[in-house]
Amino acid sequence: MTAPPISAEEMEELREAFGKIDVDGNGFISKDELTELFRAANLALPGYKVRELVQELTKTSDRLTFEEFTEMVHGLKSSEVAKTFRKAINKKEGICNVAGTSEQSGTQHSYSEEEKVAFVNWINKALEKDPDCKHVLPMDPNTNDLFTGMGDGIVLCKMINLSVPDTIDERTINKKKLTPFTIQENLNLALNSASAIGCHVVNIGAEDLKEGRQHLVLGLLWQVIKIGLFADIELSRNEALIALLRDGESLEDLMKLSPEELLLRWANYHLEEAGCAKINNFSSDIKDSKAYYNILNQVAPKGEEEGVPAIVVDMSGVREKDDLKRAECMLDQADKLGCRQFVMPADVVRGNPKLNLAFVANLFNKYPALKKPENQDIDWSSIEGETREERTFRNWMNSLGVNPRVNHLYADIDDAMVIFQLYEKIKVPVDWDRVNKPPYPKLGSNMKKLENCNYAVELGKKEAKFSLVGIAGQDLNAGNRTLTLALLWQLMRRYTLNILEDLGDGQKVVDDTIVSWVNGTLTNAGKGTISSFKDMSISSSMPVLDLIDAIQPGSIRYDLLKTEDLTEEEKLNNAKYAISMARKIGARVYALPEDLVEVKPKMVMTVFACLMARGMRKA
Repeated sequence: MTAPPISAEEMEELREAFGKIDVDGNGFISKDELTELFRAANLALPGYKVRELVQELTKTSDRLTFEEFTEMVHGLKSSEVAKTFRKAINKKEGICNVAGTSEQSGTQHSYSEEEKVAFVNWINKALEKDPDCKHVLPMDPNTNDLFTGMGDGIVLCKMINLSVPDTIDERTINKKKLTPFTIQENLNLALNSASAIGCHVVNIGAEDLKEGRQHLVLGLLWQVIKIGLFADIELSRNEALIALLRDGESLEDLMKLSPEELLLRWANYHLEEAGCAKINNFSSDIKDSKAYYNILNQVAPKGEEEGVPAIVVDMSGVREKDDLKRAECMLDQADKLGCRQFVMPADVVRGNPKLNLAFVANLFNKYPALKKPENQDIDWSSIEGETREERTFRNWMNSLGVNPRVNHLYADIDDAMVIFQLYEKIKVPVDWDRVNKPPYPKLGSNMKKLENCNYAVELGKKEAKFSLVGIAGQDLNAGNRTLTLALLWQLMRRYTLNILEDLGDGQKVVDDTIVSWVNGTLTNAGKGTISSFKDMSISSSMPVLDLIDAIQPGSIRYDLLKTEDLTEEEKLNNAKYAISMARKIGARVYALPEDLVEVKPKMVMTVFACLMARGMRKA
């Protein structure tokens, strides 16, 4: 079996690692640096083996590019060599090894001190006026405040709402007189809500947050912060991004770009306007701060807009000889724009990819400095935002850790790589030898993708026994909305039912099984029942709230709810409370409040199924 492709997160880690080994910062790792690294790694390999490895890796040249380095680490990935190799890299500066190893794998975990400092400063600023966080803020970036401060779940809930407003109903956060039980509830609420906005939280539990496990806390926080930073770097949310369209490019091409790719294009757009050289990344290419200086100078308000005073960027620091001092001068200018967040001078000089990406995203969000083109012949109606259903499916996939991350539902699954990973999650075996893996050749790449899509549909029909009448690989590849959603729904449904079947010793579960369990539980608690997932009484959310109260008696505060003659707003209010309460008692619900109000039977089924799973665990 071939190794799965490298994820974006891993790429980021590897870029950081490369930067640490590439001491002279020339973009290559020399033979000497490589030998030194293998030696430092104390590999369980005899000396001649190390020499052979280095010889093999440098046979065409005396030095290794980042791409070759990536291939090498990917090749070593499953072996012992990789683990010790990683440890050696982690011993380099800025990485703190955490005492204690993980029980399962015996690997030592590490975290980045720079990230900790950056996230603490971001949280302090973001939540400084929130009275509910006064007990832990401001946190001191030079201590372990961050890891203890996340322990009661309140800060994490607030950060999730900052990234995706209204995800968590504030009424459901326990804020006063906290006990171990109410803290556990907050952490359930935070983790299940993080999952619902598309964070990959499969390996993180409430205990990890309570105990402040550094690498897990930082990993989750980065996902939450990144989702917030990237929220508006999207054509349907920010039409001025059309200014980044290049000659000969279609709107569709631009809409397929990931937020990272759009940010890079945005930076280069302003660099081009300034008559400067383009950059290819936010790591090695920005180390001298010169690109940043020019971008700041381009985006700073010029006083042309009414009510927006001009901000003058002092460019004299560009001539500073020392990289670190130049970075400090540049960040002083960024501070004038209120955009100094995420990076310290050393992070710029070292080219930390994660923190520099965050720095640029924050700058874009505050000062995009793009004008929506007036005269271009653009079909504005084709720029649609995603529907609620599409967003739910996308978040569900991302929360399961699919790779690559899905930013645009149809474009990002047109080669079926993500679909194959979802099949594996629902226990449908995939023959990876039949799968064409990226990168695809320039010529005939769509043919390769189409072959994958045909295999994905074949798996659905033959192995998964899905109803895929009239669906062909071509539909997946071309992004046919209705037919793609039909396949995704069956994947999500099977995933949900599998959880119930595992809890019920493998007994087959269908819709009626769930309805009768729900009604049995409601009747035992002396509450009203439902006729099906289309029952219009669900639009008030009362059946969901009653079921939550039946599973965990006394958990629902009925005094906060209106139960009869509801306006649309009151229905939505109840639904927000119901979805957050379901997550709080431990149900991983992906549906949105509107799904309950509008009684969308598919999503209503998933809510009741997740609650049934939670109820069965209790039993």
